[in-house]
Amino acid sequence: MYYDIYLVGVGGQGILTIGEIIAEAALKLDIPANFYPTKGMAQRGGFVKAQLRLGSYNVGPSIAEKGANLVIAMELSESLKALRYFKPDGDFALYSSVWSPTAVMLGKAPYPAVEEVLAEINKTGGRTIHIKPEERPQFEGQPVPENVYVLGAVCRHSSLGRFIDPEEIRATIKTRWKKGIERNLYTFDAGFNLNNQD
Repeated sequence: MYYDIYLVGVGGQGILTIGEIIAEAALKLDIPANFYPTKGMAQRGGFVKAQLRLGSYNVGPSIAEKGANLVIAMELSESLKALRYFKPDGDFALYSSVWSPTAVMLGKAPYPAVEEVLAEINKTGGRTIHIKPEERPQFEGQPVPENVYVLGAVCRHSSLGRFIDPEEIRATIKTRWKKGIERNLYTFDAGFNLNNQD
């Protein structure tokens, strides 16, 4: 069984870390994992995408159009770039954060509304998992890491949780960082227990 994940967002959100954690958990379960990250021009705020292909050692870096079982999009407008890769029967996880480009902030370019983006995703016929930034909880007075929060929600509400045991992903998070273990596990569990959505 093959499972393709297309990830998209902007620099600074930790989108590549999501892919790395999933790939590491897969390898621990002897599931072949091929991770292909692509960074944009800017370190923070620039376009970032990655493709993660699970289930085969012999696979190229490019997911075919309409080939992704799961899309994880961490920024509202950038999510539209992933639509053509999304399988009609797949899961599209949208974390609808807004990182407005300079042209938008100066009033020289439009920016899509959440409702417009959700409507475009719904047109594909797949399942939408809308994770709202305003519902992200705090841990000891600080907002939790958005990437680990989104990963928790995806493990619960998408088909990824049937392909890779969420407990293996949780165990991978536990060993990834020497500091902040309690914070990251709290964050993952908060996302995992999030009620679904649109």
